[in-house]
Parts: sequence; C-alpha cells; structure tokens
Amino acid sequence: MQLRTWFVPVLFAASVALPDAAFAAPLSDTDRAITQQLHRYEQGLNASDTHAIMSLYDDAPVVMAQYAPPAVGREAVRDAYTHAFSAVRLNVRFSIDEIKPMSPDWAFARTRSTGTIETLTGKHATQPEANQELFILHRGADGIWRIARYGFSSTNPPAV
Repeated sequence: MQLRTWFVPVLFAASVALPDAAFAAPLSDTDRAITQQLHRYEQGLNASDTHAIMSLYDDAPVVMAQYAPPAVGREAVRDAYTHAFSAVRLNVRFSIDEIKPMSPDWAFARTRSTGTIETLTGKHATQPEANQELFILHRGADGIWRIARYGFSSTNPPAV
C-alpha cells in the first residue's frame, strides 16, 4: 500500500511535466514526408534559394502573401521569390502545428515561423519576423508531396 501511495503522485507529476510529444502517436509516412518538405522549405528560405524552393512546388502553384496579389503559376511564384530574395534575407524557424491529410493525395499543414528579416535595399535593417502559414500539399504521381497552395500573414503587430 505504501508503494502505491508513493507511485500515483509520482506518475501524475511525470505526466504533467513531460511534453505532449512524449505521448504523441508515431508519425505516419504522410506526416513524415510532409514534415521533411516543410523543413526543406525553411532551409530554402534561409538560403534565399529560389531553385530549391521551386523544387518543392507543384506544377500549378498559388502563393498568397500578405499585402500582395496572389502569384499564380510557376513563373509568377518563381518571380515572387526572386524579387523577395533580392530585397530581404530571412533567418526563420518553422514550428509545425498540424498536418492533416484530406485524401490520399491532398493534405494541409498549419505552421508558424519566427526569426528575423534583414532588409537588403535602401536602409539596411534587421527586424523580428513572425508569421502564420497554411500550406496545401498535393502528392504527385511520383509519390512526392509538393506545395500546391501557400498563404501566410504576419503575427507581429503593425509598426506604429
């Protein structure tokens, strides 16, 4: 009886102290593949590598950036990244909040990113950067998950 009265509070304390990930179900193959693509996207952003980023996009992508009209199609999306990388340098880290398959070949991922953005034109400055993002991904005939739609908005308060 004495062991039981000691064990229950310790077990409860451990369950409260351990992160949720310790009790999370193992990642599915879909979750793992999409997570890998999102990490590659983060690396491409931080390297200002338009070619690497475009390899992650489907054949008819749409990007919806805050304060800009949508970039529709591969050429427009490529131009948007090329223009952005000529003006800013990013140093961000993604947190993946959820990955939800919607069918065998479609899924969405909800993420947040934080870090810094450095202005490369005009008055050079580095500022905090934080966004929330929504990716819609499509698995192609080759089995690879690619970004079909991407939208993001800042979570930083507007400058006064």
